[in-house]
Formats: sequence, structure tokens, C-alpha cells
Amino acid sequence: MSKESGASPASDLPNIDTSHWQTPVFDACLPGLSEHKPRILLLYGSLRDRSFSRLAVEEAARLLTAMGAETRIFNPEGLPQADTGDEHHPKVKELRELMMWSEGQVWCSPERHGAMTSIFKSQIDWVPLSIGGVRPTQGKTLALMQVCGGSQSFNTVNQMRILGRWMRMVTIPNQSSVPKAFLEFEEDGRMKPSPFYNRIVDVMEELMKFTLLLRGNKDFFVDRYSERVESAEALSKRVNQKSIQDIE
Repeated sequence: MSKESGASPASDLPNIDTSHWQTPVFDACLPGLSEHKPRILLLYGSLRDRSFSRLAVEEAARLLTAMGAETRIFNPEGLPQADTGDEHHPKVKELRELMMWSEGQVWCSPERHGAMTSIFKSQIDWVPLSIGGVRPTQGKTLALMQVCGGSQSFNTVNQMRILGRWMRMVTIPNQSSVPKAFLEFEEDGRMKPSPFYNRIVDVMEELMKFTLLLRGNKDFFVDRYSERVESAEALSKRVNQKSIQDIE
């Protein structure tokens, strides 16, 4: 089915380049069919032997697998801090390849000092906005979770939601925050039945729905007029420009 929808703009829009104008239509929103299982990457934010963010991610991966997804969990141990290691480091290459492989993602971090951990943030910092002219996260779905050492908080999921938007990801509305996480997991690492477990089921179910809906048509949903009118050369220059810090 064609994705073209090139109706001309109204005559009272003199600033519009009509050669790049598109009117969104319903038929263009219909997803293309994909035969492979939805590919979901899961990230967590602690290196402790008994990491509750890892245990939550492992539980999420079991749910996603039962729902028909193919899941991969990235282990951040050994990943160098951004700007201090070689981008060809094996862990950096593994992370970037998984970012490209995925169609959806789950992020889970502990809350530390009211924020996500440096372990989690360093994983995102290693993902450039563009790899070989391709944005590795644009249009991919994203589900957010956090684990808390004390009472329930939403600081970390709120921060990660900002990150997801910056990475041009489709962040689903639902999210999970597990308070007093040390009480919510058995000794074998499995999560106990509770309303918090049920919320994780809800979040994974919603992630699967959004991923199935968008993965075959994400290019249409993230296509932007401003980038269509911008030349490829100008776009590349802007996306890959040095940051102010780099210039200084």
C-alpha cells in the first residue's frame, strides 16, 4: 500500500514548500507486516550482584518472551564511561549493535539521589544521535521502569521519559515504579505476586501493542516536514556538528 499523501497545502500558507508538503491520511498510518518476532532490548542500571533493576528487567523479559517477543538484555559491566574509552571498545560496539537491532526497548534504573544512576546514563551517553547517517533509536518504542530503595517515587522514570523523547523514541504512556524493591523479590530472583508485578505486566503488554503497531511503519510516523525541506548535506552537517563543549 502506498504511503504517499501529497496533497497541496492551502493557499494561505505562503511559507510552505509545496514539493515537500504531505497531508497525513489514514491509509498511510497502517502498519506494514513483519514476520519476525518483535525485537526488544532491555537495559538496567546497577552492577550489584543482587541488582533489583536487573531482576525487574529479567522479569520483564520473561513476560515479553511469553507474549511473543525476542528479547536481549545488555549487561553494562565493563562498559567504559563516555568520553574516556575507545568507541571501538567491545562493550560499546555490542551496545550500539543492540540499539540498531531493537524495535522496542525497556529501560529500568534504580533511583539514586533522586535520579537515575550513572551506570544507566552512561549507556545512553554511548549512543550517538546518528550512526552512519541512521538514527539508531528514532521511532522505536520505549517502556520505562524504576526500582526504589524506599517509598515509591517517579523521579527516575520522569527523567528517562525526557531522555526517550530526546532520543526520538515513542515512549508509551504506562510506566512502573517498584518501592522497597528489596521486599518484592524472592531469594531466587523471581518477583513476588503483587500489584507492582501486575503493573509490570501492564507495561510490557502495552509495549508489545505499540511495538506491533509501529515497527512496520515507524519511518512514516517519524518523517518530518522540516527535514524533508532540508538538504541531505545540511542535515548531515547539523546532526554531526560538534557540541559547544567539543568546540571549547
